[in-house]
Amino acid sequence: MIGRSVALRAIVGAAISIVALWLVLRSVDLGRTLEVVRSANPVWILAVAGFLATDVGLRAFRWQRLLAPITHIRYRAMLGYLLVGYLANNLLPARLGELVRSHYLGDREGVSRTTTLGTVVVERVVDLSVVVAIAAISILVLSVRGIVANAVLAGIAVASLFAVVLAFGVVAHRLPGADRIASLADRWPRLRDLVGSLRGGLGVAGRPRTLLETVALSVVAWSATILAFAAAGQAIGIELTIGQAALLGSGVALASAVPAGPASLGTFEFAAVQIATSIGVPENEAFALALIAHAMSLLITVPAGAIVLARIGWRRLEPVAPPGT
Repeated sequence: MIGRSVALRAIVGAAISIVALWLVLRSVDLGRTLEVVRSANPVWILAVAGFLATDVGLRAFRWQRLLAPITHIRYRAMLGYLLVGYLANNLLPARLGELVRSHYLGDREGVSRTTTLGTVVVERVVDLSVVVAIAAISILVLSVRGIVANAVLAGIAVASLFAVVLAFGVVAHRLPGADRIASLADRWPRLRDLVGSLRGGLGVAGRPRTLLETVALSVVAWSATILAFAAAGQAIGIELTIGQAALLGSGVALASAVPAGPASLGTFEFAAVQIATSIGVPENEAFALALIAHAMSLLITVPAGAIVLARIGWRRLEPVAPPGT
């Protein structure tokens, strides 16, 4: 059943990517776009790479801080597991990279994979909330209307729903009737243990200091992404304000949450072109900016993730038997 669901989502995602790419290509002059890309300033392209690498590094540190109440894991290891997850997200459909990185960290560090997944859920909800906040502030400052503003409003609704669900997951065991439900769950020990492990990961959201650190690091990480989009604009001679770059970065991130093919191919470019043209960037330059930002993101995460995967291997580790057994 799960395999069939993933396959269906992969098919739908691939169809969405194809349609998104078609919509972009029919509205731009591909030859002109490639000319713009070829004439891009290499110094600014390196700046894009630097900002995106900083973003990834901060996200690894954020995940480490989220796991700190549960266990301490070396930063280098955290960065490696995150990169493997990004590699999987760029090659597999349905954002399976979140499950992949949870599996690797749990398997290699001796932590429950379900608990680890719980921290990833917290991370995703905080990330979405910060992105939506950035996008909402941007559309207010820039007075953007139309489809972009409507998409942000939809994002606010989704983020609010996820935040409520997360809060419920954190405090569910304290609600009236929770003890009765827990006693019923004792009939299925495996399910009870899985729920308990997941709640252990979600529980980090109930720690004010941990949650505050996560939000702060998310803001700093997204600031690096915003600067990357601003640098991508500079590379092709487009001077974006911080507000415009913020709308681009946050808008593309929201679009990447839509089911699509591997690496959000198509939806990334479509969202970037739609947002960039709404703030006055010509379509060919908007597409060139999107290609530069997307390509540099892949060049930062895919080779690094492949190197880490080659180093740690893909096989599941076997439990080590106690001495004398």
